[in-house]
Amino acid sequence: MNLDFSQIVPYIPFILEGIWVTLKFVIISIILGFILGTILALFKISRIKALNWFGDAYTSIFRGTPLILQLMLIYFAIPQLTGYDISPFLSSILAFGLNSSAYVSEIIRAGIQAVDKGQTEAAQALGVPYRLMMKDLILPQALKNILPALMNEFITLTKESALVSTIGYLDLMRRAQVVGADTYRNFEPLIFVGLIYWILVMVLTLAGKWVERRMKFSD
Repeated sequence: MNLDFSQIVPYIPFILEGIWVTLKFVIISIILGFILGTILALFKISRIKALNWFGDAYTSIFRGTPLILQLMLIYFAIPQLTGYDISPFLSSILAFGLNSSAYVSEIIRAGIQAVDKGQTEAAQALGVPYRLMMKDLILPQALKNILPALMNEFITLTKESALVSTIGYLDLMRRAQVVGADTYRNFEPLIFVGLIYWILVMVLTLAGKWVERRMKFSD
Protein backbone atom coordinates (compact mmCIF):
# COMPACT_ATOMS: atom_id res chain seq x y z
CA MET A 1 0.00 0.00 0.00
CA ASN A 2 1.34 3.40 -1.02
CA LEU A 3 0.64 5.31 2.21
CA ASP A 4 2.77 8.12 3.62
CA PHE A 5 1.13 10.22 6.32
CA SER A 6 4.34 12.26 6.69
CA GLN A 7 3.31 14.05 3.50
CA ILE A 8 0.41 15.78 5.27
CA VAL A 9 2.32 16.75 8.45
CA PRO A 10 3.04 20.32 7.19
CA TYR A 11 -0.69 20.74 6.53
CA ILE A 12 -1.89 19.59 9.96
CA PRO A 13 -2.21 23.16 11.40
CA PHE A 14 -4.25 24.15 8.33
CA ILE A 15 -6.55 21.14 8.80
CA LEU A 16 -6.91 21.68 12.56
CA GLU A 17 -8.06 25.26 11.98
CA GLY A 18 -11.08 23.67 10.31
CA ILE A 19 -12.27 22.30 13.67
CA TRP A 20 -13.26 25.76 14.93
CA VAL A 21 -14.53 26.79 11.48
CA THR A 22 -16.80 23.72 11.47
CA LEU A 23 -17.91 24.01 15.10
CA LYS A 24 -18.68 27.71 14.74
CA PHE A 25 -21.44 27.24 12.19
CA VAL A 26 -22.62 23.93 13.70
CA ILE A 27 -23.14 25.49 17.15
CA ILE A 28 -25.04 28.46 15.72
CA SER A 29 -27.12 26.10 13.54
CA ILE A 30 -27.96 23.94 16.57
CA ILE A 31 -29.11 26.98 18.56
CA LEU A 32 -31.17 28.27 15.63
CA GLY A 33 -32.65 24.81 15.01
CA PHE A 34 -33.57 24.35 18.68
CA ILE A 35 -35.27 27.76 18.97
CA LEU A 36 -37.21 27.40 15.71
CA GLY A 37 -37.96 23.75 16.48
CA THR A 38 -39.48 24.66 19.84
CA ILE A 39 -41.66 27.32 18.22
CA LEU A 40 -42.77 24.91 15.50
CA ALA A 41 -43.57 22.24 18.10
CA LEU A 42 -45.83 24.71 19.91
CA PHE A 43 -47.47 25.55 16.58
CA LYS A 44 -48.20 21.87 15.99
CA ILE A 45 -49.96 21.36 19.32
CA SER A 46 -51.76 24.70 19.17
CA ARG A 47 -55.55 24.84 18.91
CA ILE A 48 -55.19 27.33 16.07
CA LYS A 49 -55.55 25.42 12.80
CA ALA A 50 -53.48 27.90 10.77
CA LEU A 51 -50.50 27.34 13.09
CA ASN A 52 -50.99 23.56 12.87
CA TRP A 53 -50.99 23.76 9.08
CA PHE A 54 -47.88 25.98 8.96
CA GLY A 55 -45.92 23.70 11.31
CA ASP A 56 -46.86 20.56 9.39
CA ALA A 57 -46.16 22.15 5.99
CA TYR A 58 -42.77 23.46 7.12
CA THR A 59 -41.76 20.07 8.46
CA SER A 60 -42.97 18.31 5.33
CA ILE A 61 -40.89 20.55 3.06
CA PHE A 62 -37.64 20.44 5.01
CA ARG A 63 -37.86 16.73 5.88
CA GLY A 64 -38.99 15.78 2.38
CA THR A 65 -36.13 17.37 0.43
CA PRO A 66 -32.36 16.67 0.63
CA LEU A 67 -30.29 18.93 2.87
CA ILE A 68 -27.74 19.48 0.11
CA LEU A 69 -30.55 20.75 -2.16
CA GLN A 70 -31.63 23.24 0.51
CA LEU A 71 -28.02 24.36 0.90
CA MET A 72 -27.61 24.85 -2.84
CA LEU A 73 -30.89 26.76 -3.13
CA ILE A 74 -29.92 29.18 -0.38
CA TYR A 75 -26.37 29.70 -1.65
CA PHE A 76 -27.11 29.99 -5.37
CA ALA A 77 -30.78 31.05 -5.57
CA ILE A 78 -30.73 33.95 -3.08
CA PRO A 79 -28.14 35.94 -5.12
CA GLN A 80 -30.12 35.22 -8.30
CA LEU A 81 -33.47 36.27 -6.82
CA THR A 82 -32.41 39.15 -4.58
CA GLY A 83 -29.00 40.27 -5.80
CA TYR A 84 -27.58 39.72 -2.31
CA ASP A 85 -24.24 37.90 -2.40
CA ILE A 86 -24.76 35.55 0.55
CA SER A 87 -21.63 34.09 2.13
CA PRO A 88 -20.98 30.35 2.48
CA PHE A 89 -20.99 30.80 6.28
CA LEU A 90 -24.45 32.39 6.40
CA SER A 91 -25.78 29.93 3.81
CA SER A 92 -24.58 27.04 5.95
CA ILE A 93 -26.20 28.40 9.11
CA LEU A 94 -29.53 28.99 7.38
CA ALA A 95 -29.64 25.64 5.59
CA PHE A 96 -28.62 23.55 8.61
CA GLY A 97 -30.61 25.58 11.13
CA LEU A 98 -33.84 25.51 9.10
CA ASN A 99 -33.43 21.82 8.28
CA SER A 100 -32.63 20.84 11.86
CA SER A 101 -35.62 22.78 13.22
CA ALA A 102 -37.98 20.52 11.26
CA TYR A 103 -36.59 17.40 12.96
CA VAL A 104 -36.27 19.06 16.37
CA SER A 105 -39.90 20.20 16.22
CA GLU A 106 -41.08 16.61 15.82
CA ILE A 107 -38.87 15.46 18.69
CA ILE A 108 -40.14 18.21 21.01
CA ARG A 109 -43.77 17.71 19.95
CA ALA A 110 -43.54 14.01 20.78
CA GLY A 111 -41.90 14.84 24.12
CA ILE A 112 -44.62 17.32 25.05
CA GLN A 113 -47.40 14.90 24.14
CA ALA A 114 -45.70 12.16 26.18
CA VAL A 115 -46.10 14.20 29.38
CA ASP A 116 -49.02 12.96 31.49
CA LYS A 117 -52.16 14.84 30.40
CA GLY A 118 -53.28 14.89 34.02
CA GLN A 119 -50.63 17.50 34.78
CA THR A 120 -51.93 19.77 32.05
CA GLU A 121 -55.49 19.35 33.25
CA ALA A 122 -54.45 20.06 36.84
CA ALA A 123 -52.59 23.23 35.81
CA GLN A 124 -55.59 24.41 33.80
CA ALA A 125 -57.89 23.69 36.73
CA LEU A 126 -55.68 25.82 38.96
CA GLY A 127 -55.84 28.65 36.45
CA VAL A 128 -52.15 28.54 35.47
CA PRO A 129 -51.63 30.58 32.25
CA TYR A 130 -50.72 28.50 29.18
CA ARG A 131 -47.34 30.21 28.72
CA LEU A 132 -46.25 29.58 32.31
CA MET A 133 -47.58 26.02 32.22
CA MET A 134 -45.50 25.22 29.14
CA LYS A 135 -42.37 27.03 30.40
CA ASP A 136 -42.32 25.79 33.99
CA LEU A 137 -44.16 22.47 33.90
CA ILE A 138 -44.45 20.77 30.51
CA LEU A 139 -41.26 21.70 28.61
CA PRO A 140 -38.81 20.84 31.46
CA GLN A 141 -40.33 17.35 31.74
CA ALA A 142 -40.43 16.90 27.97
CA LEU A 143 -36.76 17.91 27.71
CA LYS A 144 -35.70 15.11 30.04
CA ASN A 145 -37.55 12.56 27.91
CA ILE A 146 -36.25 13.77 24.55
CA LEU A 147 -32.62 14.54 25.47
CA PRO A 148 -31.19 11.37 23.83
CA ALA A 149 -33.10 12.08 20.61
CA LEU A 150 -31.95 15.71 20.62
CA MET A 151 -28.33 14.70 21.12
CA ASN A 152 -28.65 12.24 18.24
CA GLU A 153 -29.95 15.05 16.02
CA PHE A 154 -27.04 17.30 17.01
CA ILE A 155 -24.55 14.50 16.31
CA THR A 156 -26.12 13.92 12.90
CA LEU A 157 -25.89 17.65 12.19
CA THR A 158 -22.18 17.63 13.07
CA LYS A 159 -21.48 14.76 10.67
CA GLU A 160 -23.60 16.24 7.88
CA SER A 161 -21.71 19.53 8.23
CA ALA A 162 -19.23 18.08 5.73
CA LEU A 163 -21.77 18.93 3.02
CA VAL A 164 -20.81 22.62 3.21
CA SER A 165 -17.57 21.77 1.44
CA THR A 166 -19.67 21.66 -1.75
CA ILE A 167 -20.13 25.46 -1.63
CA GLY A 168 -16.47 26.19 -0.88
CA TYR A 169 -16.77 26.75 2.87
CA LEU A 170 -13.37 25.93 4.38
CA ASP A 171 -14.58 23.38 6.92
CA LEU A 172 -12.73 20.20 7.83
CA MET A 173 -13.83 18.30 4.73
CA ARG A 174 -12.96 21.13 2.36
CA ARG A 175 -9.53 21.49 3.92
CA ALA A 176 -8.89 17.77 3.45
CA GLN A 177 -9.79 18.18 -0.22
CA VAL A 178 -7.45 21.17 -0.55
CA VAL A 179 -4.58 19.19 1.00
CA GLY A 180 -5.36 16.23 -1.24
CA ALA A 181 -5.26 18.41 -4.35
CA ASP A 182 -2.01 20.04 -3.25
CA THR A 183 -0.18 16.81 -2.37
CA TYR A 184 -1.88 14.52 -4.92
CA ARG A 185 -2.64 12.22 -1.97
CA ASN A 186 -6.29 12.01 -0.94
CA PHE A 187 -6.42 8.99 1.35
CA GLU A 188 -4.21 10.38 4.13
CA PRO A 189 -5.93 13.77 4.64
CA LEU A 190 -9.39 12.19 4.40
CA ILE A 191 -8.52 9.56 7.01
CA PHE A 192 -7.04 12.25 9.28
CA VAL A 193 -10.17 14.40 8.99
CA GLY A 194 -12.35 11.33 9.50
CA LEU A 195 -10.56 10.73 12.80
CA ILE A 196 -11.26 14.31 13.85
CA TYR A 197 -14.98 13.94 13.04
CA TRP A 198 -15.07 10.72 15.06
CA ILE A 199 -13.48 12.45 18.06
CA LEU A 200 -15.99 15.32 17.83
CA VAL A 201 -18.89 12.86 17.75
CA MET A 202 -17.49 10.92 20.73
CA VAL A 203 -17.14 14.14 22.73
CA LEU A 204 -20.75 15.07 21.93
CA THR A 205 -21.90 11.56 22.87
CA LEU A 206 -20.11 11.65 26.22
CA ALA A 207 -21.39 15.17 26.91
CA GLY A 208 -24.94 14.04 26.19
CA LYS A 209 -24.62 11.09 28.57
CA TRP A 210 -23.20 13.38 31.28
CA VAL A 211 -26.08 15.84 30.93
CA GLU A 212 -28.58 12.97 30.93
CA ARG A 213 -27.12 11.60 34.19
CA ARG A 214 -27.18 15.06 35.77
CA MET A 215 -30.84 15.52 34.86
CA LYS A 216 -31.73 12.12 36.29
CA PHE A 217 -29.96 12.87 39.58
CA SER A 218 -31.75 16.22 39.80
CA ASP A 219 -35.17 14.49 39.90
